[in-house]
Parts: sequence; C-alpha cells; structure tokens
Amino acid sequence: MKNNVMVLLVVAIILLVGGYIYLNNQKQMTQTNPKMEQKQELITPQSTETKEFTMTARQWAFEPSEIKVRTGDAVRLKVKSVDVAHGFGLPDFNIDTRLEPGKETTVEFVANKKGTFTFFCSVFCGQGHKDMKGTLVVE
Repeated sequence: MKNNVMVLLVVAIILLVGGYIYLNNQKQMTQTNPKMEQKQELITPQSTETKEFTMTARQWAFEPSEIKVRTGDAVRLKVKSVDVAHGFGLPDFNIDTRLEPGKETTVEFVANKKGTFTFFCSVFCGQGHKDMKGTLVVE
C-alpha cells in the first residue's frame, strides 16, 4: 500500500514539474518571438461596400473556392447546395450554416480581420468531405 502511494506521489510531482517547465517554455517563446502570439487585429470597417458572391456547394467542392475582399468590406455569400446537404463553416468569423439541397442560403459578415482564412463543409457529405475547403483572403 505504501509503495502505491509513493508511486502516485512521484508521478504527481513529475507531472507538476513537467507542466511548469512546458508552460514556462511557451511563455519564453512568445516573449522572444512575437509572431508566435496568434492575435489577429480587429479592424473597424472603413468601407460600407458590400461584396456579394454567388457560390455553389457540391460534392466535394465550393465554387468559387477562393474569395478575395478588402478589410472592412461587408460580405454577402449566396450559397446553394446542388446535390446533398452541406455546411458552410468559417470559424474565424463565427459562421457555421447548414446548406439544404436546392436552397440558396445567404451568409453575411464583415471582413474585420486581415489574413487568409479557410472555409469548409461542416456537414458530413460523403467520402471527399474532408477535402471540401476554400479560402477567404482579406487584404
């Protein structure tokens, strides 16, 4: 019984020391390399322009697969699934919408972050589901 308690105590100490070392190392890395901090600058919309795109979702692609807008643009996507149920996920802008076959769904947001963001099908749609992705570029 004493041996079991001793083993548990040693394991707990090792985990605590290891966790401390890991967290301290992460802190030092982000202090010496600011790029490691993955903060995204939020931009106040400077434009009242709405960029509208018509998209098609089909097994296993979005068309177009790349959308380019400027920072501050209001974006309106009119997305239509032409075969089965799909989803439109763009987590960087808190978007996750179900797309029903044959119906057009409108997705709207403000492109208030600069960068390149991945959108993807968020509803399992078959064998090629994991490859159903596209790119939003906010310049």
